[in-house]
Amino acid sequence: MKSRNVVRLFFSTLLLGGISTLITSFFVKSDAYAQFMKPFDWFEILGLVIFFLALGFVFSLVSQMGYFAYLTVNQFALGIFRSIWPMLQIVLIVFALFDLVYFRYKSVEAGSIGIFLITAIALLVYGLVIAAIKAKETSKKAFIPALFFMVVVTAIEWVPGLRTSGGDYAWLMIVPLIVCNTYQLLILHRLTNDKK
Repeated sequence: MKSRNVVRLFFSTLLLGGISTLITSFFVKSDAYAQFMKPFDWFEILGLVIFFLALGFVFSLVSQMGYFAYLTVNQFALGIFRSIWPMLQIVLIVFALFDLVYFRYKSVEAGSIGIFLITAIALLVYGLVIAAIKAKETSKKAFIPALFFMVVVTAIEWVPGLRTSGGDYAWLMIVPLIVCNTYQLLILHRLTNDKK
């Protein structure tokens, strides 16, 4: 891939992360904005916008590091495990989904397992859709790696957000991670003109 495309990928993903976090903050942190609406304090609201944009840039960087780390690990794993690597990826997908439900449920003292189950199922369904698109645009062999990236790598990148108290920052983090991971996964073969 040409260096111009690397720079384009970096900045476009950075911008997507910032904008998606900012939009998400209007819903998740609406109370933070509301307190400066009456009376209207444009300086404080501008400060919030800049804060959430910068936070989105950080989440975008996490996503980009995860993507390039996955590309590297995938190449090593293909060399070491060869034909069993797709099966290992499926096992890791199942474990990551189990982890998102069981261990998160065990870590909270009260509440229902339902929300954790819905979160894991939603991530899996979204991953299946994106993996199907990737496989259709490139090759059938891309399905499992794309699903692995969308489920396992996204779950790993989401860990800091899951460890915060309250759910606000978990939701603020997952939206830009999913947006950035989806974008990177679906744009790379276009930038490299690689349909194989």
